[in-house]
Amino acid sequence: MKPSKIIFPSRQSSLSQLNRILKGKKYSDARYYILTDENTSQHCLALLISKVEALQESEFLEIESGESNKTIDIASQLWQALLEMDVDSNSIIVNLGGGMVSDMGGFVAAAYHRGIRYINIPTTLLAMTDAAIGGKTAVNIGEVKNQIGFFHSAEIVCIEPDFLTTLPDREYTAGIFEMMKTLMVGDPELYNLFCTKLLNGEALPMDMVKAAAQIKAAVVKADPYDKGIRKMLNWGHTLGHAIESYSLSHDQQPLLHGEAIALGMIGEAYLSTKKLNLDNEEYNRIKNIVSKIINVPQYALGTLPELINYIKADKKKSGNTIYCTLLNQIGEPTIDVAVSENEICDALMNLR
Repeated sequence: MKPSKIIFPSRQSSLSQLNRILKGKKYSDARYYILTDENTSQHCLALLISKVEALQESEFLEIESGESNKTIDIASQLWQALLEMDVDSNSIIVNLGGGMVSDMGGFVAAAYHRGIRYINIPTTLLAMTDAAIGGKTAVNIGEVKNQIGFFHSAEIVCIEPDFLTTLPDREYTAGIFEMMKTLMVGDPELYNLFCTKLLNGEALPMDMVKAAAQIKAAVVKADPYDKGIRKMLNWGHTLGHAIESYSLSHDQQPLLHGEAIALGMIGEAYLSTKKLNLDNEEYNRIKNIVSKIINVPQYALGTLPELINYIKADKKKSGNTIYCTLLNQIGEPTIDVAVSENEICDALMNLR
């Protein structure tokens, strides 16, 4: 799988760099189809079109926002629309949005004509540092996350910080937790600075966002098909995906992905203190950061069987064995650690 070209702001804005690339010979015959949700259509599309002249003749596709719309039915509707617009194998889908739009657009592109090109232009912090990078594209089955998918890299990932000004606070916060995950496993020094800034209420600099994105890209390049080292990025996700699925099924205002991963990191940090060498001081720091930003729920004993069933449905299970990526210490992840159902229940009950 060919790595994506990632564009960061430099002397030129990222969108200006994208415009220059798309005006090059490689893209001279391409037709563009911009996929948005109702939020990015309203708040981000005008900026994109004004800055990237090469996209001004694009056609547009819009889906409803929210993880509940990341389904095969919505993908099928998009494929039908592409057929009706006579989209050919030289066409390019441009995904303008957060992680759900990146996932959906990449999934649709991967299957259409056995794989057409796509470009990710992430508009959320979560997508800029994680979801838009790496070529994993998938849709959900019911509330179970990412069960049908492909490995199909974006041609380009264009990270434009101006889009972050359009984000609601809650969406921005969700992205902070995905950054936290990446820095915890990939850069201990930068993670410590990240913690200091968060606990002091300071803003996160763009250089830190760029560093998290570069860590993700480097790990993906080393292990594009998720067979080894890339599993380090699953930190927080075995429990986090189950918590997210449970919330989608039960909560009137479901947890965002990054919020669920934050809770997953607390639970898996607890497991890391029991099964590996993560010390309690570090575990408590993780709890303090997460609980400073979001309310940590208390799961009743009766909810545990359903949460366990979501974990069993996740792709990080083999046979009857559930696996987690845990931390021996910050910057030292251990992949494929087998955990029992009782250990998981203990971690979930000790979230607060």
